[in-house]
Parts: sequence; structure tokens; C-alpha cells
Amino acid sequence: SREELVPLLAEVFRSHGYEGASLSLLGAATGLGKGSLYHFFPGGKEEMAQAVLEAIDRWFRREVFQSLREAPEPRAGIRDMLAATSRYFHSGRRVCLVGAFALGEARALYPRQVEGYFAEWVQVLASALRRAGHAPVQARALSEDAVAQIQGALVLARAADEAAMFGRILRRLEQRLLAEP
Repeated sequence: SREELVPLLAEVFRSHGYEGASLSLLGAATGLGKGSLYHFFPGGKEEMAQAVLEAIDRWFRREVFQSLREAPEPRAGIRDMLAATSRYFHSGRRVCLVGAFALGEARALYPRQVEGYFAEWVQVLASALRRAGHAPVQARALSEDAVAQIQGALVLARAADEAAMFGRILRRLEQRLLAEP
């Protein structure tokens, strides 16, 4: 089904970027020929990438943003966010596809999705930090720093080929976010 293809497509985009994700690579990953890919995704590579971004959006809304919004105790929501983030990025072994799209030509194709992903993450984390007692300006700054630190930790851990680094950085980030205001 189309839904079963999306994770396979995502890994091609994650490994090769939008620009490098050729139809032959996408076909090889899914086991489908060009015609079958177009059957599921008539809009071609752009529609495939759109489906991947929509799946990422749904996952983050359900696994990360919902906890930040709904946890009765905001610090528990922040802990849940960090745990889900670690799981999603396979403890630093997986790049952020939305972040990768932000850096290439895909940024112009999917500006709403790229901007929305990061803006929503910053907003819901800042809201949780406000509920935890931080002043609005401080909560926003901490939230922006946290999302930037997560993204930077992914890059640094991959560059150093040391996935454990991502976990260490997340643990320090957790201490910082959970500290009393």
C-alpha cells in the first residue's frame, strides 16, 4: 500500500537528500518500477516527498508535540519529548529529514512543511516551559536553543560517527530544560 511505501521512500530521501533521491533509487528501495511508483504517487518525486513529510508531521504531532501539550506535568512532557526524539532519530544514527530538506532545493518546494515543523516544535516546547515556570521570553529562548541543540547534536554525532554523543547531548539538554527557572 501507499502507506507501506512511505517509510521506504523516507530512508532514500534521508540517505541521499531530495536532490539525490532518483527514481531509480526510490524504485530500488520499494521494489517497484517507475510505472508502479507513479501509480501510487502520480505527482512523482515531489508527491513522494510530500507524503514523507506528512508522515513525519503526523508522527511528531502524536509522539512529541502531544506530550508537550497535554502532559499534566510539563516536565514529564519534556522528558517524553526527549525520549521520543531519541527513538525517532535512532539515538543519533538517523539524520533529520526535515532539517536536510531545509538546507537544499526541497526548502523551496516545501516551505510550509519545513517552517511549520520547526516553528511548531519551538512553540509547543516554549509553552511547556512556560507551564513549568519559565518567563515567556526565557521559555522561548530555551525552546529555540533546545531545538537547535537537537539538530546540531544530530549533525555532530553523524560527523563524528559517534551515535552515543547524541544521547549525551540529549541528557545535558534534559538537565537544562528541567532545571528550576
